[in-house]
Amino acid sequence: MDHTLSMATKKSPLARLMAYPLVQIVLGMVLTFAAVPLVMGTASQLVEKPYRILWPQLLAAVLVWFAYRFYVRRIEKRQPAELAMPGMARELGRGLLLGAGLVFLTFVVLAALGVYQFSGVNALSLMLLLPLAELVLVGMAEEMMFRGILFGVTARALGSKAAIVISSLVFALAHLPNAGFSLLAIAAIVTYGVLQAALYMRTRRLWVCIGTHVGWNSCVSQVFSSAVSGHAATDGLLRGELAGNAMLTGGAFGVEASLVTVLLIGAVAAYVLRLAFASAPCTARD
Repeated sequence: MDHTLSMATKKSPLARLMAYPLVQIVLGMVLTFAAVPLVMGTASQLVEKPYRILWPQLLAAVLVWFAYRFYVRRIEKRQPAELAMPGMARELGRGLLLGAGLVFLTFVVLAALGVYQFSGVNALSLMLLLPLAELVLVGMAEEMMFRGILFGVTARALGSKAAIVISSLVFALAHLPNAGFSLLAIAAIVTYGVLQAALYMRTRRLWVCIGTHVGWNSCVSQVFSSAVSGHAATDGLLRGELAGNAMLTGGAFGVEASLVTVLLIGAVAAYVLRLAFASAPCTARD
């Protein structure tokens, strides 16, 4: 019997309920994500659109951070070392470089294959930075939910291998309502989920995962002006066009659903996974 469950049998019914992994996962995700619709919904009701720039997303991101720490301390009964501040800037920087680097490499390959045509550079403007607040919010919330909570709790209950599979599949299915969702989109997001899980396993920190997430999304949208996970493309730094076989361009879902993306991220994920399992202590469940 799991040690956590055996200890919980001596506690109150509520404490025993909170010891179940599925309950922890559901409660953790609800607590962590609740700040997003609360802040954004309140802002939309109280403040006119021109004044809803940056601050609602940044406020929601801060509340998500506090909610996750509250969940870990109160429900999981541990310290959230994965969000400790020492080393945060360095880890975020490494993640940003990894995410942006993967995007640049993807578009270089797509250009070499003739499905991406570069046409110019847009004028530098502060408007390019405005979407970054939302991208930071998305990166923080999704990494805390899918890696910090779903992967973390599942790994303790079923082992790391099961946690990688489950968290990556659920992460992909969460994008199911997005426009242009396809089998290649599933494959790409599952592969990306494996990479993020491997990074978390390797570092036991969420900052590098958050950095990679923000680096990927912001580079796709704000540098290459391309769609992100089915969301409409915006005017970024570079002008260009993806045209040709949807298996290469990703179609309406965007470059994330490209076969090139699947192969590139898959290769990096395999490498990081190898490092993660080599450095992690082996358990019977693994």
